[in-house]
Amino acid sequence: MRALLIGRFQPLHLGHMEVIRRAIGDYELVIGIGSAQKSHTIDNPFTAGERYEMIYRTLKKEGIGAHIIPIADVDYNSVWASHVISLCPPFDAVLSNNPLTIELFSPLKKVLGTEMFSRTEYSGKEIRSRMIEGEDWRSLVPREVSGYIDEIRGIERIRYLARGDEL
Repeated sequence: MRALLIGRFQPLHLGHMEVIRRAIGDYELVIGIGSAQKSHTIDNPFTAGERYEMIYRTLKKEGIGAHIIPIADVDYNSVWASHVISLCPPFDAVLSNNPLTIELFSPLKKVLGTEMFSRTEYSGKEIRSRMIEGEDWRSLVPREVSGYIDEIRGIERIRYLARGDEL
């Protein structure tokens, strides 16, 4: 059975990876990179391509195969699930705990809840905040992600964005 896991992955963190590891035993995964059109903001600092690379490198290192699909937003919730379906290879189920995602996909696909892992610690917002403040964030993301963020000078970008500077 093939299942979709959709997230913004700003950045990919160990909570995401725990969900992926648990799902991969039961499903062939399609990983949707949500809000693909957004980047260079404090809430969405990384591009879809950068997030793709974070996911790809991490999954490759762990020997996990998955389809990775960037998915731009549409501003009409009533058509969002159909939009996502049109962009992805066929899938049978959606893995999510997001109430809106569950509501929008339920009429179209089987929706399965996922267990959350230390949600307050493993959250993109918390990780980005730690990056800005110079606190430990590396322990919350896979090594491939922290290395890639270093390569693209992601910390500098996030700190510029936090100060309101132009890049």
